[in-house]
Amino acid sequence: MDPATRIRELRQLLRYHEERYYVHDDPDISDAEFDALMRELSALEAAHPDLVDPDSPTQRVGGRPAEGFPTVAHLEPMLSLENAYSAHELREFHARLCRALGVAETTPMPYVAELKIDGLSIALTYERGRLVRGVTRGDGVRGEDVTPNVRTIRAIPLSLSGPQEAVPAVVEVRGEVYFPRADFQRVNDEREAEGEPAFANPRNAAAGTLRTLDAATVSRRGLRAFLYQVVLPAGSPLVAATHHATLAQLQAWGLPVERHHRLCADVDAVVAFCDEWRDARHALAFETDGVVIKLDDVAMRAALGATAKFPRWAVAFKFPAEQARTRLKQIAVNVGRTGAVTPYAVLEPVRLGGTTVQMATLHNEQEIARRDIREGDLVLVEKGGDIIPKVLGPVLAERPDGSAPWVMPSQCPACQSPLTKPEDEVVWRCDNISCPARIRRGLQHFASRRAMDIEGLGESLVDQLVTLGHVHTYADVYRLNAETLAALDRMGPKSAANLVAAIDASRTAALWRALHGIGIRHVGEGVAKALARAFGSMAALRAAPVEQIEAVPDVGAVVARSVRAFLDDPRNQGVLDAMVAQGVQMADAQGGDADTLRAFTGKTFVLTGTLTSMTRDEAAATIEALGGKVSSSVSKKTTYVVAGAEAGSKLEKAKALGVAVLDEGQFQALIMTSQA
Repeated sequence: MDPATRIRELRQLLRYHEERYYVHDDPDISDAEFDALMRELSALEAAHPDLVDPDSPTQRVGGRPAEGFPTVAHLEPMLSLENAYSAHELREFHARLCRALGVAETTPMPYVAELKIDGLSIALTYERGRLVRGVTRGDGVRGEDVTPNVRTIRAIPLSLSGPQEAVPAVVEVRGEVYFPRADFQRVNDEREAEGEPAFANPRNAAAGTLRTLDAATVSRRGLRAFLYQVVLPAGSPLVAATHHATLAQLQAWGLPVERHHRLCADVDAVVAFCDEWRDARHALAFETDGVVIKLDDVAMRAALGATAKFPRWAVAFKFPAEQARTRLKQIAVNVGRTGAVTPYAVLEPVRLGGTTVQMATLHNEQEIARRDIREGDLVLVEKGGDIIPKVLGPVLAERPDGSAPWVMPSQCPACQSPLTKPEDEVVWRCDNISCPARIRRGLQHFASRRAMDIEGLGESLVDQLVTLGHVHTYADVYRLNAETLAALDRMGPKSAANLVAAIDASRTAALWRALHGIGIRHVGEGVAKALARAFGSMAALRAAPVEQIEAVPDVGAVVARSVRAFLDDPRNQGVLDAMVAQGVQMADAQGGDADTLRAFTGKTFVLTGTLTSMTRDEAAATIEALGGKVSSSVSKKTTYVVAGAEAGSKLEKAKALGVAVLDEGQFQALIMTSQA
C-alpha cells in the first residue's frame, strides 16, 4: 500500500476510534492499540511531510506556547442561566413560561433535562465542517480565543462527520469543557508533587488549564467536553425544530453529547429527573452540580426571547450542598512549606458527596473559636462546590460533658519550635526552615520545574529521604550520592545516577530559582526574578537593608519585611551558608543592579508575534538579564513592544497607545548596544 493511501486509512481509523471513545463511550479497541495506530501515522507523516494535513489526529498539539489570547465576539451573546433550588421554583418557572406564551399551566410542555456540567463554557466555530476557532465565554459578548488549546482536546473533533452538504457553512457549537474526576485527581497529585497548590475543584482546574499558554500542557491534562447548543448566523435555516433533535444532530456530527439527557413530557417529569440524579450523580465520571432544563420547542423559545442576562426558556436547578453529621475526633494542625500552621478536623469516617470523608478544613484558629468547635463534638460537615469538605459547626445539643475550647499549640508539632503570629495576621507559623514538616513540602517545591528544576526528586523520594534522615535542609540535597539514592525504594543505579546529575546541574541554576525555591513567604516567581535582577547574588541581598529591598520594583513593604525576616533568622542563614559550601552558586554571572544599573533597568517589554533569531523564552531571558521586565499585556507603562512576524492585537494596542514598537532587527540592535 502506498504511503498516501495508508495515511488516509489511518486518519479515518483514528477519527472513528476517537468518536467511539469520546462521543459514544464505547471503544472498539484498547488504548495500546489506539496508540500503536497513532505512532504508525506519526511515523508515516514524519517520513512524508508533504502529506501532513492540519486536521490530522497527529496535529492536535501546538509546538510553541502562545503569547496570550485575543478576544473574539460570539455570534450571539452567551447568557447566564437563572437558578432554581426547589421543586416549587421549577413549577414557578413553568408557570411563567405558560403565562408568557398565553397557555394554561396544564398544557403539555415538553422540556429537555440535561445534567449541568461543572466546567468552563466554550464556543466552537466550524466553517465548512472544519474547526476554525474555540472561544471561552468571557463576558458573554466576547471571549478569549483559545483555539490552539481546544485543538488538543481529543473529545472535540477537528472536522464534523457526515455529508458536508448536511453541515451548515458556518456553525457555532456551544458546550462545556470539563475535567473527568480521575484526571482531576491525577493533575492535583502532580501539582502537589511539584510543590504547586492543588486546584480547589474541577471547574477551576478546567478554566485554568484552558487558559494555559502552552498547548502541550493542556494536552497532557486530559480535558474532555460535552456540547449541547447550536448557534447559526442570522438568516440561516434551523438545524432542528426541537432541542432533543438538535442534540441528536450534534451526535451525528461526531460531537460529544452527555448521554443522560432526557425528553420530559411535563414539569412533573423534570422534577422527577432532578430527584433521580440528586444522589445518582456521584457515580458519574465527572462533576455535576445540577440540572439544566430547557424548553424543547425551538419556535417557542424564539417567541419567549431573553432578558439582558437570562434566556426565558431555560433554568438551572442547583443541587443543594450535601451535609452529614459525624464525630470530630481531633483538631490537628498541618505545617505547610512556608511554615503556615493551619488546623484541620479529623473525623469519624462518613459518606458525603459520594465519597468517604475523614478530614475537613477548619480554616484558622479564629474560625474555630467563633463557631465554638471542640474536639469530641458531633459536627455538621458540608461538601459544596469545592473538593475539600468543611465543618459548619457543632450540634450543641449533642455536646459531651466536660468538653473544653480548643487551644492552638504553642509549638510546632513537627520540630517543637515556638509558633509565631504577627498581630495583623490570623495564621500561626513555624519559622524553622529545617522543620521536617516544612522540608517535606518545601523540598517538592524546591525541586520543581519552576524552582531548582531537579528532575526525579518527587514526592515519594522526598518522603523517604526525610523519613530516613538523609535530608534535613535544602543543603543536604547536595550531599546526596548515588550509593545512598540507589538503596532507596524504587530506585536503582541508573535512576540514582540521573538524579545526582540533575542535582549537580542545579548548583548553577539562576539566582531567581533559588530565591523562589527556598520558601520565603510572599516570594513567588515574579518577585524572585525582581530580586535577582536588583541584587544579582544572595550575598548582596543578605546584606541589603529592608529599605533597599522595598525599593525594588514589584516588591513593596510587606514582601521586603518578609524577605528581611527570613534572611535574619540564624537557622536560615546556616542553611544558606551550607548551600554555598556545597557549591550552589546563588549568584548570576552579570551581577545585580543594586549598585550598578543595567541597560534595561526600569524598562518594560512586551513580546508579540514570531521571532526568527531566537525563541520568545530566549528573548525574555535576554531582557531580564539586562535588567528589564517582560509583561504579557500592553499598557501606557510599556516601554517597548517587540513585534515579530504575524504580530496580533498587542501591536495594534501599542500603536493606539503610542508605545514604541521595535521590529526584530531593531530589537537585536538594541540588545547589542546595551551589551557593548
